[in-house]
Amino acid sequence: MEEIRLNKFLSEMGVCSRREADRLIEAGKVFVDGERAAAGMKITEAQMVVCDGRPVGQRSLRQTPKPVLLMVNKPRGVVCTTSQKDRAMNIVELVHYPTRVYPVGRLDKDSEGLIFMTNQGDLVNRIMRGSSGHEKEYVVVVNKPVTADFIREMKSGVWLKELKVQTKPCKVWETGKREFHIVLTQGLNRQIRRMCGALGYQVQSLVRIRIMNVRLGNLKSGTFRKVTEAEYEGLLAMLDAGPEREA
Repeated sequence: MEEIRLNKFLSEMGVCSRREADRLIEAGKVFVDGERAAAGMKITEAQMVVCDGRPVGQRSLRQTPKPVLLMVNKPRGVVCTTSQKDRAMNIVELVHYPTRVYPVGRLDKDSEGLIFMTNQGDLVNRIMRGSSGHEKEYVVVVNKPVTADFIREMKSGVWLKELKVQTKPCKVWETGKREFHIVLTQGLNRQIRRMCGALGYQVQSLVRIRIMNVRLGNLKSGTFRKVTEAEYEGLLAMLDAGPEREA
């Protein structure tokens, strides 16, 4: 009987991403045939899997859940992980979708705006593999006036001492006295906040308004909708074409 890695099984069944599955396994929240699961283990379709107290159906291609891709406007204060380390509401609880969906990537707790949620493990992997090249656009408000020197330095790349890395050149333009837009093709931890901090600025508001071809638009904070067919087809076309086609 064919075996499959447990994290891949959970991803294909729409429970969570492979990365989140690994975290749940390490936290002791996944059981196989009544015994605590081990990292890296493989299972067969005949075995019973329970994840976070919920049984996961036997693996069968006929049982694959219907694909779901949502766009969510994450409010400030909501986290994008199911870890119990932070007692704040997580995005899965916020959306409370009838089918189990999980976030594609993250927005930090203090940031707002567009994030995808899906039950398609393969789509998550495709987007995350290309996360260092695909465009994400943000609106940022800082604590003091934006200057031409600030814009120039942000565009050309900023040395982040704590990460020991120079950020890649990016698109940045002023949109208000203390507001600017920035388009990143990197996914460093708290990148925009670190970039601003290195230049003597503090971020007061950070909202992601676009991922690749999908725009937040007038979607209200704390709400979600399904990605349209046109948006989905455009997203797949960009993934197929590569990040260089997005500019």
